[in-house]
Amino acid sequence: MTLEYKVKTASKEQIYSHLKECDGNFRPPLSSRVDLLGYSNKIFEQAVSFEAWDGNVLVGMVNIYLNDESHRTGFITNTSVLKGYMKKGVASISLQMCLEYARHLSFSRIRLAVSRENSAAIGLYSRTGFEVIGISGENLLMEHEIAGKTTEEL
Repeated sequence: MTLEYKVKTASKEQIYSHLKECDGNFRPPLSSRVDLLGYSNKIFEQAVSFEAWDGNVLVGMVNIYLNDESHRTGFITNTSVLKGYMKKGVASISLQMCLEYARHLSFSRIRLAVSRENSAAIGLYSRTGFEVIGISGENLLMEHEIAGKTTEEL
């Protein structure tokens, strides 16, 4: 398996198709919380996507909003990997690419919300340096402080 990692190359249709195929991997299913088509469009238009490709198949992605420039805080809205590619480092590599990209843009922290039911995702984020900072309903709120000086600290 040779995967190619890219940044923001997937079309709206490819994002939608990927999320539909990964829907059942989420706990609870993603479609029970969001309209997949609308969410795919929002990701395409507003997020930076860190993508793993196997040929022309989008097998994994991490999507982050980097629009809170005043607080230098990014928000990961999605991490998803097709079933056949899980446990092969796809999410870890994509997440590391995402964090490095945010650090390069002088963001100081990255936040996310993850279902308390999703132990695999919580484990991934914890291994990557995210820490629980709170609880909101059925979700854990997690944060990763990005190492390195931000523009404001220089």
